[in-house]
Amino acid sequence: MKNSGDSTVIDVPPTAGSSSKKKAVVSTAAPQQASGGVKRGLSIFDFVIRLGALGAALGAAAAMGTSDETLPFFTQFFQFEASYDDLPTFQFFLIAMGIVAGYLALSLPFSIVCIVRPGAVGLRLLLLILDTVVLTLATSAAAAAAAIVYLAHDGNSSTNWLAICDQFEDFCQNISGAVIGAFIAALLMMFLILLSAFAIRNTH
Repeated sequence: MKNSGDSTVIDVPPTAGSSSKKKAVVSTAAPQQASGGVKRGLSIFDFVIRLGALGAALGAAAAMGTSDETLPFFTQFFQFEASYDDLPTFQFFLIAMGIVAGYLALSLPFSIVCIVRPGAVGLRLLLLILDTVVLTLATSAAAAAAAIVYLAHDGNSSTNWLAICDQFEDFCQNISGAVIGAFIAALLMMFLILLSAFAIRNTH
C-alpha cells in the first residue's frame, strides 16, 4: 500500500488467471475536504453568534445605563427619582455587560482567523476558555439584576420592600429589557462554547 498526495494506492496480489499485479487507488481527498468544510461552516456560525451576543450585551448595557425616571410631584424641589446608580447591583450589571460586550468585540478578529484557518486548534481552545469565563460573568450579573427586578415588580411584604413599578413604569421597562438582553447574550455564549467544543473534537 502506498500513499501519494491525497490518494492511497493498494497493491492487489494477482489471482488465478491474471498475469500481472493490479493496483487499486482509493482517494482520500473527498473526506478531508468535507471535514474542512464542516469546520469552516462551524467557524462562520461562531462568528454570526458572536455578533448576535455582542448586540444583546450592548443593548442590555444601554438599556440599564439609560434607566432613569423622575416623577413630577408638588414642586421641583420635592421629587421622586429612580435610577440604576441607586443600586450597586445595577451598577455591577452595567460594568459586567460592558466587559462582556468589549470581550465579544475583541474576539471577532480571532473568530475570523478560525474561518480562514479552521484547523487552528490552539486558538479555538483559547476562545473556549475565555468564553467560559465571560459567560460566568454575564450569568452572575443577569441573575443578580433579575432578583432586583423581581422585587421592583412584586415587592416583598416580609421585608417591607415596596413594589415601585406601578409608579416608575419606564424605569422598570428599561431594567427588565436589560435583564432579558443579558440572558439572551448568556444563552448565545453557551452556544459558542458548544460550537468550540464540537469544532475541537472534530479536529482529532
